[in-house]
Amino acid sequence: MKSLTSFARFVAFGGGTGVLSSLAVPLLAALMPWALSNALITIASTVLCTELHARYTFRTGGHAGLRRHWQSAGSAAAAYAATSLAVFALHAIQPTPGMLTEQLVYLSASGLAGIGRFVILRLFVFATSADVTATDVTGAHGKTTKTTGTKEPTKATTTTAPTAPTAIKPIKVTITRPRRTPAPAAGLTAALSPS
Repeated sequence: MKSLTSFARFVAFGGGTGVLSSLAVPLLAALMPWALSNALITIASTVLCTELHARYTFRTGGHAGLRRHWQSAGSAAAAYAATSLAVFALHAIQPTPGMLTEQLVYLSASGLAGIGRFVILRLFVFATSADVTATDVTGAHGKTTKTTGTKEPTKATTTTAPTAPTAIKPIKVTITRPRRTPAPAAGLTAALSPS
């Protein structure tokens, strides 16, 4: 359920910014090449969306930080490539498409790229230890690791069963991993400083 509400917020913020971007790209393209226009608007909208996603979509408790901006920029680069490729393919098929046709192609490509970005941002960029679910992993030598997802630091418990019938008791080890949630910071300087 948490993923669905995050996705709804992602669509609202990312989609709203995407629609504004789709209007800005062709207007700016009247002054410069389309690819440069798309690149400039993509950079500006990515910075804005990363902050919105950090604060509201994935609720990390503060600014995105420089590390998350760079990670988000990687997914935005893939989105830029997808939208550019789609519009260039449109121009190859139809040399002078209308603005409405160009908008439909651009928004369709942006929508598909947006779904991919959500998955990347949710699983890698804005993931916290609270996102971990109960998992059993059996490794070499019969070791079973059980990880539970809580708001507290993640605890992994490993139990080693003896391989031969002996009087040795299984060993229980608990490893605590600190949360990756950043400390809240204030101001533009803090938002641009490395996390």
